[in-house]
Amino acid sequence: MIKLLLESNILEKFDTQGMHKIYDQWPKIARNSYDMEFDPIKFEGIDHIIFSGMGGSGILGNVFSSIMSQTDIFVTVNKGYILPKIVNDRTLVISTSISGNTVETLSFLQSAKKLGCKTISFADGGKMKDFCLKNNMDFYYIPLIHSPRSSFIQFLYSMIKILNPILKVKEEDITSSLVDLETTSNQISYKNLTESNNSLSLARWITGTPMIYYPLGLQSAAIRFKNSIQENSKRHAIIEDVIEACHNCIVAWEGSSNIQPILLQGHNDNIKTKERWKIFKEYFNENGIDFYEIFSIKGSILSKIINLIYLFDYSSIYLSVISGIDPSPIKSIDFIKSRISKE
Repeated sequence: MIKLLLESNILEKFDTQGMHKIYDQWPKIARNSYDMEFDPIKFEGIDHIIFSGMGGSGILGNVFSSIMSQTDIFVTVNKGYILPKIVNDRTLVISTSISGNTVETLSFLQSAKKLGCKTISFADGGKMKDFCLKNNMDFYYIPLIHSPRSSFIQFLYSMIKILNPILKVKEEDITSSLVDLETTSNQISYKNLTESNNSLSLARWITGTPMIYYPLGLQSAAIRFKNSIQENSKRHAIIEDVIEACHNCIVAWEGSSNIQPILLQGHNDNIKTKERWKIFKEYFNENGIDFYEIFSIKGSILSKIINLIYLFDYSSIYLSVISGIDPSPIKSIDFIKSRISKE
């Protein structure tokens, strides 16, 4: 017998702005974004890319860094104000601010201009658009959907389409990632509020503070999960590289806490990483520590990361609703931004 884990009226009651309905459209949004026609980029001779952005915009840099990990282009992800000193005429600065008004990213972009870097920017308008147009800098307009974090999928596939002459992601990997998104959507959608919904099952399991262990290749998915739990579910979350954790973090389990370990595993993790997962599970079992396992789907690194992010984001929405919290408002971020704007 299929068990219903959440009532749809409860979802509607607490998710007042319908964030879950936007996520149900992610496969369609992704496909439409990739099918859009954009002016081609003109940059050549690039051997270093710096991705600049914060929050929901910044995670795009982490994802692209993972996608490009096996290319011969050096990738840096910068989340802050300061441009590193290693830039030269073969460096491309890619700035993303979904709102177009992120002060750190704007400052970074202004520094890039002063140093004569090649630049390309993505935003829903705002000050970033004005700055780029005024200074004849490459700018692409991508509209916001609901909120920066919900707009992630639209920005990602639009940027893949625009940047692919540099990224060189295989067309079959992009196509398969879009198909995989549709498969994942059918399984985790709010139209399936049963025990077969992995996002909902994970949300119901989380009662304390999740500790997300990850392999290096899936770091961006772990970062996004942490951020989504913090923004949508309004609770703390921690991430740890599984290999590094063996040298420090593991000792903390000798004490008592409300931390809950989640083991984020890749379908084809390195053999040494698989060895650590086995040891971790043995350690947790011997010490009576309950843990939750999440496995990536098969396929390219793009498919693995995007579908994990989809599952995790939806899980954070379910967790917020289960906790009686509206996922959309971000009062604390609004507080910080109101003070920054007065500087």
